[in-house]
Amino acid sequence: MEDRQKLKRLADVAEAYYHQNKKQSEIAKELGVSRPFVSRLLAEARELGVVEIVIHNPEEQMEELLGRLGEGTSLTGGILVRDGDSDSRTNRMLAQAAAELIGQLGTKRLGIGFGHFIGEMAEMFEQNGPVDSPVRTVCPLIGNAPFPLRNYQSNENVRIFAEGLKAEPYFMHLPALSESIEEKQLLCSTGLYRQAQNEWSMTDTLLINVGNYPSTPDLASVARYGDMLHRERACGRLLSYFYNEDGRIIQSDRDFAIQIPLDELMRVPNRIAVCSANTGVRTLRGALRTGVLTHLVADESLAQAVLEEVRPQTN
Repeated sequence: MEDRQKLKRLADVAEAYYHQNKKQSEIAKELGVSRPFVSRLLAEARELGVVEIVIHNPEEQMEELLGRLGEGTSLTGGILVRDGDSDSRTNRMLAQAAAELIGQLGTKRLGIGFGHFIGEMAEMFEQNGPVDSPVRTVCPLIGNAPFPLRNYQSNENVRIFAEGLKAEPYFMHLPALSESIEEKQLLCSTGLYRQAQNEWSMTDTLLINVGNYPSTPDLASVARYGDMLHRERACGRLLSYFYNEDGRIIQSDRDFAIQIPLDELMRVPNRIAVCSANTGVRTLRGALRTGVLTHLVADESLAQAVLEEVRPQTN
């Protein structure tokens, strides 16, 4: 009985101190004891297991979350960041994390895609100036798109990345989209394309944007795929490869995009995919199932949503 009363008293003191946020002096006054005596009671409460103090290390929590996200996929690592107070702030933190990961992997030859997030990273390099990195060369993974948006001008982004990483740029003087499959075949038989293939074969790290589908610009998807993307329920895009939620990359024999071929892409050891602040849950889930990603940079809430959302069953 005496032990039970003692444990009850320790629990009451601990409750007042830890849950009610009362000061030790306040508790002492209420009990009619000294403050040092309250301090001894709290210490005894910890010793007897009445109070357990658990420290949650944010980095360990992120590692655990990343590990759960990669179960059953090709994912081996990456960086998750906390949500910022705005999309632009989150994107900036993601850009910094991607640059950090490139360095952690000891990247020597970097290939970059295009899209909104690649543009965010280019802007970060322009604003912050060059950083020390192991990267020696930067090359594009896809030609220049015919859109008046800098984010889709591969050579310009390569130039900025190379300056920001103190590396040498390699420029690809080919379009992202040819006029037809016949023109693509002709362009892919040229020395310019063979030079690009040579660069791709030596690349050790890819950095590509995970894009939602449908998206703008749509990279002439109707001309390249007809209604295939609709029929196969495309949900996302890596470079200019579209995929569905099952992770199946949708391929068309009329696709006239000029980009690193899938078999060459899959031979690159480190394949980093970055999700911007507006990347959808289905988009990331499908990307993880493609088998393309070895590393991921994303915000914590997106990763958590992918794990928590239950996919509807289909008959």
